Formats: sequence, C-alpha cells, structure tokens
Amino acid sequence: MSEFDLIRACFTDVGPCRSDVGLGVGDDCALLEVPAGQSLAVSMDTLVAGTHFFSDCDPSAVGYKSLAVGLSDLAAMGADPAWSTLALTLPRVDSDWVREFATGYSRLSKPYGMRLVGGDTTCGPLSVTVQVHGFVPPSAAVRRGGARVGDLVCVSGTLGDAGLALRHLLAGEAVDPSLRRRLEYPTPRVELGRRLRGLATAMIDISDGLAADLGHILDASRVAAEIDLMKLPLSPPVADAVSESSDWGLPLASGDDYELCFCLPAERLMQVKDFAASLGCSVAQIGVIRAGSGLTCRLPGGDIWPLAQVGYDHFLQ
Repeated sequence: MSEFDLIRACFTDVGPCRSDVGLGVGDDCALLEVPAGQSLAVSMDTLVAGTHFFSDCDPSAVGYKSLAVGLSDLAAMGADPAWSTLALTLPRVDSDWVREFATGYSRLSKPYGMRLVGGDTTCGPLSVTVQVHGFVPPSAAVRRGGARVGDLVCVSGTLGDAGLALRHLLAGEAVDPSLRRRLEYPTPRVELGRRLRGLATAMIDISDGLAADLGHILDASRVAAEIDLMKLPLSPPVADAVSESSDWGLPLASGDDYELCFCLPAERLMQVKDFAASLGCSVAQIGVIRAGSGLTCRLPGGDIWPLAQVGYDHFLQ
C-alpha cells in the first residue's frame, strides 16, 4: 500500500462527524471552526517505540494510548475534546498493524466525540505524535498556577499501577492483567476535569509521576505542599509492593498514571467526591497546600520520606 492508500483505508473516517469540521482528512489543511465564546485548548504528545511502549505491543493498545495521553491533558484543563491530528512514523508499510492501530485510536475517539482531521505518515523508526484540540470557556480553564495556601491536594483513581506493570514487564515477570490494562489502556478523566471547572483552583494530569507533576503545580502557584503517604490511593497489588519493599517511590514517581491531581478549598471536597462517584471515579484527599516552596511527604510515624527520584524526565533517565 502507498502512503495515500493507507490514509484512505484507515484514517478517513475516525471519530464522529462534527459540524465544526468543514474539511478533515484528505486535503492540504483541515478547515475548522472554533465556537464563539470558547478558547481552543491544544496539546501534543509523542510516543516512541522502546521508550513509551514496547515494540511488540498490541497495535490497538498503541493507538488507544496515543490518544488517551492527549485527552488526559485536555481533562487537566477542564476542556471538552473536539479534534485530533496524527503523525505516524512507520519502519515499513504493515497494513494489518495500521488497521489495528486505527481501531484502537477510533475506539477512544468515538466516546469522546473527537474527530481525526489530519496528520502525516512517513517512513522511519516507529513513533506516534498526536495533537489534540478542545474547547473551554476562557474564564473556566483550570491552570496549574492557582493553588492557594490551605487548599486540599487531591488525586483521582489509584497511583502506581502502570509503574508496577512496567516494572514486571522489564523484569520478564508475569503481570497482573488489571495492572497491564492500566499501563496500556489508561482512562482519561475528561468528564471529571470538566466538572472541576470553577471548583479546582489548580490541576494537572499525572503523566510523569505524582511528585513531579504536583511539583509543577507548586512551582506555578509559588506554594508548598505536604502530603500524607498513608492517604495515597493504592490498588491492592501496589499496596502489597510498597509494604514488601517500603518503597514509596512506586506511587510517587512512576509515570503513566494519567489520573488528575488537583487542589481545591476544603468546603468543596464532599461535593467533588459525590459527583466523582457518580462518574465511577474515586477521589482521595492526600495533603494540603502550605506557604513556602517544595513538596514534603510524611510517613505514618511523621518522618519525612526522602524524594530520591521525583519522576520521569526524558533527558535524565
């Protein structure tokens, strides 16, 4: 198949039709309309074989996750998903691989109303770049820089599952299917992020590890935070791993959780927990914002856990 045969066969009808898409895949540019009164939220992520996914990973999972990481960024701004573009670099034409990839990508596009509107295909080492676009009222976007002293620090879901799955895979060990699913098929918290508009004072998605990503909120807001490690929401396998090794680095510094970390006034916590539960998502309050700078992690006895590794950094690994 040629490049253009591949595009026509796999990518011309990904995601639902949208009235704000005047022209999508198949021309030099997409023609798109941003609704009146909305800001355009845009984010881009690249996934590289051997770094972000194993080269023998199920192509459907690669397609799904490549869009999920962008959707998680939109969730962190409280944005409604709209469009995506895709740049796919392939070492060779493998139409079966690409069809499965497109199936996984489309599987996530449809429920979130995202239309694939353009992109590029090229030959080279296997990598995927996705740009996502969403809408949010200008005054409603939740940024990293709004946390205030006294706010509670909260997270959605559980932490460290994907990191534990990756640890087992790298060691050649059997992996709990639920953990592997968390690694390869993360759930972007889009609706939770949207519902947090006007409630959360600051928010970020946890992609590089809780400590690193919460640190971005602290830097942007010019505040400090103290978290209670016993309040971290852990799945049974991760709780067992931490108990056996006494290594809190797993939930603190593992990447690929794609949960939301956010801050909010204490009086809003129960409201948030209630509507999160209605969405099938748990929310845990893990700490509080303080004056100053930096992150302090308290052990059960009150001692401070030393953050030897803050989180993932592409150029420091």
